[in-house]
Amino acid sequence: SRCFNLINIHVCFYVRTPGVNQIAASDDDSDTETIDLDLGSFKEGSRTDAETLKREEEAIQLDGLNVAQLKELREKAEKFTFQTEVNRMMKLIINSLYRNKEIFLRELISNASDAIDKIRLLALTSRKELESNPELHIRIKADKENKALHIMDSGIGMTHQDLINNLGTIAKSGTADFLAKMQDPSKSEGQDLNDMIGQFGVGFYSAFLVADRVVVTTKHNDDKQYIWESDANSFTITEDPRGDTLKRGSIISLYLKDEAQDFLEEETVRELIRKYSQFINFPILMWSSKTVDEEVPIEEEAKPEKTEDDVEDEDAKVEEAADDDKPKTKKVSKTTWDWLLINDSKPIWTRKPSEVTEDEYTSFYKSLTKDSSEPLTQTHFIAEGEVTFKSLLYVPKVQPSESFNRYGTKSDNIKLYVRRVFITDEFNDMMPNYLSFIRGVVDSDDLPLNVSRETLQQHKLIKVIKKKLVRKVLDMLKKIDKEAYEKFWKEFSTNIKLGVMEDPSNRSRLAKLLRFQTSNGKGVTSLAEYVERMKSKQEHIYYIAGANRGEVEKSPFVERLLSKGYEVLYLVEAVDEYCISALPEFDGKKFQNVAKEGFKLNESEKSKKNFETLKSTFEPLVKWLNDVALKDQISKAQVSERLSNSPCALVAGVFGWTGNMERLAMSNAHQKSDDPQRTYYLNQKKTLEINPRHPLMRELLRRVEADEADDTAKHMAVMMFQTATLRSGYMLQETAEFADSIEHMLRQTLGVAQDEQIDLDEDDDDAEDEAKSESLENTTAEDEEEDQQHDEL
Repeated sequence: SRCFNLINIHVCFYVRTPGVNQIAASDDDSDTETIDLDLGSFKEGSRTDAETLKREEEAIQLDGLNVAQLKELREKAEKFTFQTEVNRMMKLIINSLYRNKEIFLRELISNASDAIDKIRLLALTSRKELESNPELHIRIKADKENKALHIMDSGIGMTHQDLINNLGTIAKSGTADFLAKMQDPSKSEGQDLNDMIGQFGVGFYSAFLVADRVVVTTKHNDDKQYIWESDANSFTITEDPRGDTLKRGSIISLYLKDEAQDFLEEETVRELIRKYSQFINFPILMWSSKTVDEEVPIEEEAKPEKTEDDVEDEDAKVEEAADDDKPKTKKVSKTTWDWLLINDSKPIWTRKPSEVTEDEYTSFYKSLTKDSSEPLTQTHFIAEGEVTFKSLLYVPKVQPSESFNRYGTKSDNIKLYVRRVFITDEFNDMMPNYLSFIRGVVDSDDLPLNVSRETLQQHKLIKVIKKKLVRKVLDMLKKIDKEAYEKFWKEFSTNIKLGVMEDPSNRSRLAKLLRFQTSNGKGVTSLAEYVERMKSKQEHIYYIAGANRGEVEKSPFVERLLSKGYEVLYLVEAVDEYCISALPEFDGKKFQNVAKEGFKLNESEKSKKNFETLKSTFEPLVKWLNDVALKDQISKAQVSERLSNSPCALVAGVFGWTGNMERLAMSNAHQKSDDPQRTYYLNQKKTLEINPRHPLMRELLRRVEADEADDTAKHMAVMMFQTATLRSGYMLQETAEFADSIEHMLRQTLGVAQDEQIDLDEDDDDAEDEAKSESLENTTAEDEEEDQQHDEL
């Protein structure tokens, strides 16, 4: 046993020798040996010295190198910065970054807006910043003669150094630098910095998408006026020899390529401004022409000198009226030029909902959608959380006629803005297909955009936005008053039903919006209203599907329910049965299709005993139908609880197709010619339910008990099966057989012999003889040809 004193820590080692019991008492100083030694060289000690670290470093391998080698490599490595081939980088920005050439105008107007925002923010602390030019606006002028487009702003302008730093350095964002300075807490109190648009520092170079040469004339309050010029390969900066003509601001002059001359057309530029920059904070004015009619005096021709005879004639004339003495005028069309305001619509979604009037909402809807009618309703909200955005969504009054032909394709009904600048309207990932009719805008400051700002990146925030938009739309629909909701339901009922099928996460919310026709009146009812009217012991929501209300009202499946006072939902639209099939329950009540197996009524004990008695009474008939009369046509026969007036009905299995579903499947124009699933469901055998209270069934029971081989009973059983198939909404596969059965019954009823033949006309006899002779001639000709071939052989 050895103990060591190491830095005030008493350490003892106990070494056990086999077969020998050794006990060391630490309190016995005479038996304790205290020594100082190097634990790093002591094999049994804890190896924590420099040699141990070195051995551990040598043991750990990373990419084939141990820690010590990696450390040496990093200490001796030479450091370099990435070099950029500027001209090639510029070509990539111009030719590969943007999809549409028209984007250039959006980018340059956004830059102009940022420049005005900068001077506005500076003026909050120093009013003299605006003294040089108090007007804050953007002007655009197309010069067809010189093939140039000019974008002018009264913003902050650029100094000589700004031109070098911002325009001469690719991906250098002047806006980002400005924001970084302004976000100093000591300078930015009370200032709203969210209006700035620029992020990446490459938007300016989109000008080269359409221009061979770009000239920037700029004046900053703290510097002289300069001209920056570039052909995308190099740039020059010179002091403007004209002096201070701008007062403050910038003019960007684009000298357009031959293929970009369309952007000199007044209407083209106006539409691009309205598309991308309609909601910029500052007025955008365009040098525009308009034709006006003016009244101009008519110049009278010089009159010849008057003779004496003319003077005498004039004296003889009656004096003209005073108003005829007025100078004559004519209308002349004149073309005048002036600055026209383009962005007259205001971004009302940026305001608080309480500050916006209904007239403003309606006016904005019409300008956004070009719809002449008013919206049905709207929702205006600000969402906060993982992502913050403002949104204004509308429900139109009328469903577009081609909406379901384009269902699932890209729609342009929702427009995405970032700081009021239009980005995209390809919103497939933002709004589900069933809500594609919703119109509106979404504006966010922190959406994940790509550098071109044309598309959204795939990001988890997109799912968050989609979720919030859908919830807000459903809340908006839920709050519509009853009268307005009836109008909404007539137009968009199919969309809500498709939503129940396609959107499991919002299925319970959508279920509250459903409306169906019902046996409780001629109007439609909600599922919540149905549940309120349910009987005390009713466990299911009963429904039946069919082609129209008249068909389902007369269906054998609802007879007993209606006679007992139960309410039944009538699903008379094509999508209804699919919709309810996707909805397992509502408010704790399960749905029951009364045309399928599993239907039961909660009746009294006395009624249950009577039903059991009827089942035992009709057991011979049920067995005979199963084993003899219809063994190849039905899955089984049983006594029915649901029938009241009809003798029998054909019931689908729990997972089978009802007659309505079969009709819809067969009417599908895009189905495959040989679909195994469709064939399986169509060939499924159904259950035949018989009504024990019907006189036909009682007579059939009597005949079967008397003679199971009775042909009349078999024929009547087949006839009842075929009529039950039709009454239950199914299609007969053998229509000719059914027609023969009807004819047989008619002959029997009218007393016509079953073997009596049809009388043929004389023309029919002649035609028959001609057909026989022609057939005989053909046979003879064929025989002669065969003989000839045989002879040749």
